[in-house]
Parts: sequence; C-alpha cells; structure tokens
Amino acid sequence: MTGIGIHDIELVTTHDVLDLAALAEVRGVDPAKYEIGLGQTRMSVPAADEDVVTMGATAAARLLERTGTEGIRSLLFATETGVDQSKSGGMFIHGLLGLPSAMRVAEVKQACYAGTVALQSALGVIARNPEAKVLVVMSDIAKYELGGSGEPTQGAGAIAMLVSANPALVEIEPETGMFSADVDDFWRPNDSTTAVVDGALSLKAYLDALTGSWDDYLANGGHAIEEIDRFLYHQPFTKMARKGHRELAKYAGTALSEDTLEPSFIYNRELGNTYGASIYSALTSLLHHDEELAGKRIGFFSYGSGSTGEYFTGVVRADYREHIYVEPIQTELAARNTITFEEYAELHETVLPSSEDVETPRVTKAPYRFAGIRGGARQYEATA
Repeated sequence: MTGIGIHDIELVTTHDVLDLAALAEVRGVDPAKYEIGLGQTRMSVPAADEDVVTMGATAAARLLERTGTEGIRSLLFATETGVDQSKSGGMFIHGLLGLPSAMRVAEVKQACYAGTVALQSALGVIARNPEAKVLVVMSDIAKYELGGSGEPTQGAGAIAMLVSANPALVEIEPETGMFSADVDDFWRPNDSTTAVVDGALSLKAYLDALTGSWDDYLANGGHAIEEIDRFLYHQPFTKMARKGHRELAKYAGTALSEDTLEPSFIYNRELGNTYGASIYSALTSLLHHDEELAGKRIGFFSYGSGSTGEYFTGVVRADYREHIYVEPIQTELAARNTITFEEYAELHETVLPSSEDVETPRVTKAPYRFAGIRGGARQYEATA
C-alpha cells in the first residue's frame, strides 16, 4: 500500500484581531514582554457571530472546493471549545456543508492534543480501507480570564485537512511515541467559560511529555534525531516551541538549529493560541514559507495539557508546492478588523445563556455564522 497522510490543508481565523501592544498598554507592561517574551504579536478574537463551528465550517468548505467530497465517509471534529455537551460540533458542520448522510461524524477531546488524536484515527481508518478519505477539522478558541496570566496567549483559529492514501503534501510515517500523565496543569470546569492554568506546572508537564514521547518514539523504531530535518511543536505561544526545541536538543545530546523553526512561527504569532490546531497551523506556515521542504522529514510534537504528548514524523512530498494554497489565509490575516481593548473586553465577557432566545448581530464576512439561540439550541446559517 502507498503511504497515508495529509493530502490537503486549510487554515482560517476570525473577523477581529487585537494587537498585543494595545493589551500591554492597558495592562501597564512593556510590549516586549509579549513580543519577545512570548513571541506573539497579535491575537485573533471571535466576533459575536463566530465560534468553533463557523471557523471549522469555513476551513472545511474552502478545502472541499478543491478536493470534492468523493470517498469521504468520516468527519472528525477536534476541539476543547465544544459548543454542546452531547452533540458533536462536527454535526453542525456536516449540516452547513450539506455533506452526504452516509458518513461517520464525531467529536474528539483531549485539550490541545485532540487534533492529533483525530489525525491518527484517520490514518487508522485509511489503513483499513485505502480507498477511504477522512475530513479532519480542528477548531478552538483559547480564552482566559481578563487580566490573568494567560490573557496575552489567547487566540482562535481552525484547520481542515483531508487525510488519504498517496497524499499530495505530507506522508505520515507509522512510528510514533506517546506519553501520558494525570497532571492538573490546565483545565476548564463545566461551569466556566475560561480555562484555568498553572503556568509553571504546565511548562514542566509539556517538557516531560516531550522527552517521554521522544523516548517512546525511539523505542518504537523512530528515526534518529539527525535524520529529522524540520521540527514542529505545539505552540500555545511561539516561545514555548523554542523552549521545547532547546530541551529536546539537550536531552538528545545534540545541537539543533533554531533558524529552521522561524517559518513555522509566522502564522501563530498573528493568530495566538489555537489549541488543537496550533501545531497544524505551524505546519501550514512551514509549508507556505519554507521553500526547501521537498523530501524533508518533519518531526511533530503534539501536546495536550492534563497531559498527553505524542511524537511522530512525516515526509514532505517532492511536488508539494503544486498543492499548497497560500492566498486564502494570508488575505484573511491582512483583512482582519483591528479592535480596541474595550471592544475586546466586551466580546470576552459576553456569554449567551441557553435558556433565552437571542439573535446575534451580523458581523463576520465568512461564509457561515452563529445566528443565535432558539429553544435552547444553537442556530447556524450561511451568510450568502
């Protein structure tokens, strides 16, 4: 059988964006604390009629315009920002896109690791049936308390990818390493709209999962570190990826260049934290900005607080540049509406109770919007 992997990928974000310099001014801190200390410049903020479903549907629609739906019998939706305690956000996307009824639809959750769970599950589906294709959607909104330590690491974005045999972009190799430990470094209670994070413990858990999953990767036949050409890391903020890279180099007893990380940071600096989508927005950024990837092996470290890490690799196809689409996300990033701190704070603190019918204002220019709540159920609609 031919290889299995990522055939196509699409990245989207929100209508609004907040400059971290504006946040720094209000919080009375040096903007360099965010720009240099975190490695972040701006953060995407969902408008009143945007959420993980609208972002995910937009990403999937753009991708399916290119690929079509033939052979897709599974839609896996990965998020830690679920909109319903029972119904998968993927079902809303399935309806908005008018996808075939003969399809498996489910939601996957394990903090920021959920996207990789969905990807690995998709690989298994195709290993069983090489003619199958799987649509994987990862969509998240990172939200912390106003004025809290995590506030400048918020963000929003979604990834859609088509996983298939004989992929056009990246073939995912079978060797993988895993590490899990029950750690209270980050969580979001059912009765809270914002996450709780212990920053110091989260950093330790991240690095422990990195070295633990690397050990397991090598134990399961993984490639030597010298055989890996590029490195991607889960990026709650880009400085965290640098810390991970330095830790892996130290642990492996080798020198690793940090210069090759730069292309993977470009989009995340503008998006902020996208949770499960972040390592794959980093992949998208790498594919769009590194022109020497053909035949290169990429190392992926995916992490989800709580905590789980996985290390695996993929090889970029020789003709990948014929199958990447740079303009949609770059145009979208440039066109975002820059909001004031006051506008951001109002959006942040607006929570719609399910017990009341409400219509949301029309703001987003994306093809799908969150229209409000009726009879306790979320309503979505196409904008055109």
